[in-house]
Amino acid sequence: MLLNYIIWDVNPEIFSIGSLTVRWYGLLWAIGIWLALVIVQKLFKHEKLPEAWLDKLFIYTVIGTVLGARLGHCLFYEWEPLTEPVSFLGITFTYGNHYLTHPWELLYIWRGGLASHGGAIGIIVAILIYDKKVSKKGFLWVMDRLVIGAALTGASIRLGNLMNSEIYGTATTLPWGFIFVRDGQTEAMHPTQIYEMLYCLVTFAFTWWLYWKKDAYKNTGLIYGIFLLGIFGTRFLLEFIKLDQEAFESGMLLNMGQLLSFPFVVWGIWLVYKALSNKKTNATK
Repeated sequence: MLLNYIIWDVNPEIFSIGSLTVRWYGLLWAIGIWLALVIVQKLFKHEKLPEAWLDKLFIYTVIGTVLGARLGHCLFYEWEPLTEPVSFLGITFTYGNHYLTHPWELLYIWRGGLASHGGAIGIIVAILIYDKKVSKKGFLWVMDRLVIGAALTGASIRLGNLMNSEIYGTATTLPWGFIFVRDGQTEAMHPTQIYEMLYCLVTFAFTWWLYWKKDAYKNTGLIYGIFLLGIFGTRFLLEFIKLDQEAFESGMLLNMGQLLSFPFVVWGIWLVYKALSNKKTNATK
């Protein structure tokens, strides 16, 4: 008789040597970044762009992603109820953030805690600086190429979340539900890490096809806009079946993930509309 659920009891640690522990999550982050580098390198070679541009893009992107993801987690999700409410300028605060009073701990990346929305914001800041100092071809021009590889990075990171038995969904009776034993679960839950990994892969495949088969990179902003819709549009919808990551999200109409995804979705719609409008205008000239 087939089970109608999957028992997930994978050790998040690959091996340990003394105090050094190598985890699947960290390895998959590294693999994701390497995959993005390989993809973007192929695109740059196709367009005969300077190799030095790629090297600098890699450095800017990695720093922006890691710092942004860390800051995003600490500032977006680390809010806890205060023992006593605090009033300031006539406003009463019932939640506080540990990192506002201990900002140096923002750099303690080894403690864990990375947020994809923070990573996205970090990349935006990094690419704005990169474009000004290196490529000077425009922010959207860079993003149209970078995000194709970034979609694979996202898929790899979500697989890392699965290996960590974290960020999963609500209870389900579907046959592919996972019981995350290491997180103390006893009933099957939606493996939303796999759902997110799949939409990242679909977004990668579609943007890759647009680049090579439709020359969409010549229509500035189109690939980036579709990436935003593919990643954050599906993320917004998927949050309806995900468990809240933090206690303060309980009772919210839209959780933090959805609130942070919404601006990216709107931006994506605008970019696609703008790009297609420009293409139509150019075609009629």
